[in-house]
Amino acid sequence: MENHGFIRVAVAIPEVRVADCAFNVEHITGLVSKACSEGVRALCFPELSLTAYTCADLFLQKNLTLSAAQSLVQLLEDTREMPVCFIVGAPVEHKSKLYNCAVVCFQGQILGIVPKVFLPNYAEFYEKRWFEAYSLQTPVTEIQYAGQQTPFGTNILFELTDALTFAIEICEDVWSVVPPSSYHAMAGANLIFNLSASDELIGKQHYVKSLLSQQSARCQAAYVYAAAGFGESSTDLVYAGNAYVYENGKLLAHAQRFQYAEQLIFSEIDVELLTAERKKNTTFISRPVADNYRIVTISGRGLRVNNRLSRFINPTPFIPSTDQYNAGCEEIFSIQVAGLAKRLMHTHCTHLIIGVSGGLDSTLALLVCAKTVDKLGLPRQTICGVTMPGFGTTDRTRTNAVQLMQSLGIQIKEISIVAACEQHFKDIGHDPKIHNITYENTQARERTQILMDLSNQMNGLVVGTGDLSELALGWATYNGDHISMYGVNSGIPKTLVRHLVRWAAETQMDESSKATLQDIINTPVSPELLPKSADGSMTQFTEDVVGPYELHDFSLFYTLRYGFTPEKIFFLAQHAFKGKFDDATIQKWMQVFYTRFFSQQFKRSCLPDGPKVGSVNLSPRGDWRMPSDASVAGWRIL
Repeated sequence: MENHGFIRVAVAIPEVRVADCAFNVEHITGLVSKACSEGVRALCFPELSLTAYTCADLFLQKNLTLSAAQSLVQLLEDTREMPVCFIVGAPVEHKSKLYNCAVVCFQGQILGIVPKVFLPNYAEFYEKRWFEAYSLQTPVTEIQYAGQQTPFGTNILFELTDALTFAIEICEDVWSVVPPSSYHAMAGANLIFNLSASDELIGKQHYVKSLLSQQSARCQAAYVYAAAGFGESSTDLVYAGNAYVYENGKLLAHAQRFQYAEQLIFSEIDVELLTAERKKNTTFISRPVADNYRIVTISGRGLRVNNRLSRFINPTPFIPSTDQYNAGCEEIFSIQVAGLAKRLMHTHCTHLIIGVSGGLDSTLALLVCAKTVDKLGLPRQTICGVTMPGFGTTDRTRTNAVQLMQSLGIQIKEISIVAACEQHFKDIGHDPKIHNITYENTQARERTQILMDLSNQMNGLVVGTGDLSELALGWATYNGDHISMYGVNSGIPKTLVRHLVRWAAETQMDESSKATLQDIINTPVSPELLPKSADGSMTQFTEDVVGPYELHDFSLFYTLRYGFTPEKIFFLAQHAFKGKFDDATIQKWMQVFYTRFFSQQFKRSCLPDGPKVGSVNLSPRGDWRMPSDASVAGWRIL
């Protein structure tokens, strides 16, 4: 599959019989055919899959090596009309030596043969008894094998598409100090196939997964690993049929271990993502293809292109994964606390001043303040929480704000902004019955003035509460809630704020605080700047105006993290939010995102300091430098 940079690749774990090449080819052919029906472009089989890996001294029998070559001829003929590139393992003779090789096949042709470089020399893996190690420095040559003249060597790059180039290493190669794949990646490969036959030992699987993930991330490449499975000899060892597809360190798909039936595991590699990572990472070394590298271009007929994705597209890319959730939330809090602690100590301020509205953002910022003073051994009274009810403040949010501050044991001030705003309306000649942007921003700026003046009065530091999503959308009053002395939430998107507050409620707080936090989590997001309804309830809901934050955060992540086009982000959103938002809704709010993101850059150009938490941030001092008057014309999704 090739669409928006996605190319489908697969791992096949066939059933094998030791030294029965005809049986093995029959099962390999069936899996190649199945891969074709699934739109797979490139497919990898395990090490020595034509013969099975555990043939031992049978590898020194001429009959076995001849059978492998003859069976490959049959395999090529049987797959001639199948438009999928596949890689099988075979013992290959060259100049009186036997090599453990990967054979790259496509529509009846052998495109190249790659020998193994590092041979294990353990008691259970004495490959040097049968095979010759091949040097990375040896130039690519050509040999005659299975009736075809073909490139032979380690330094071969296979161009599957204009954007995707793969290379091969075999099993032990990736365990070496400097794996061949490191050189292949520097030469231009962004996909590595590994044909393996690693046996099972207690705890070994976790080590292998860590190794592959790290190599994939280090090479900023996709890494596809196929290991021998059922059918291999169990004389002394057992093979579980491990198969993994990684992309820049992230596991996309894996096989079920210890299965007695063959498996085909596939996923899509996002080539544009890999390209974006390499462009941004200045430590990634890219070099022109050296003289000893050879490029083989793969082209053929009948290649399938569709827009199906089998891989999971996470609708909330900012939220820590389930297995890392608690550790991730704790680390985020620690980053926020460390940043605020340093600023408090450096400025020699004696108080932290924070506006507490009873909403999610100010709640998270207040919890960070509490953990900061605890960390520094300061009394909770160091924090001065200020609730500033205005024209739209509801009893629910005001009560939650006060109860939370009481449960945390901080200083509490309540200062109504109503009279001050009414006086300001008179001063500037504004009719308070006109509930326009002047009406709303007057309140936001009055609150900021109160906090700033209190900080002067108390030798305090004003802690900002605005989050990353609000900064992206410009959903802040310039010189109002836009300004603080340190913005602890500036690296936290709105979707993550809710999770962090929930995590804190469940793991860090007593029962009374937990109940208050739970109600804050359940309260709709609102600036509460418009008058309440007759029954005292909210009349202003942020997401009714700017759109769902989960859609905006999705667009924000893929726009800044990888620089994807609007068309691709829309394509990803269709898969991520299938069944929740229809195409028209996604398009509508994506366009709102781009329009606001471009038009509101001027607010981000003068942001207060704040800690970076994740890979996406909008600080104008390093992470995002954008002209305030850039045009949005090229980012239309309609």
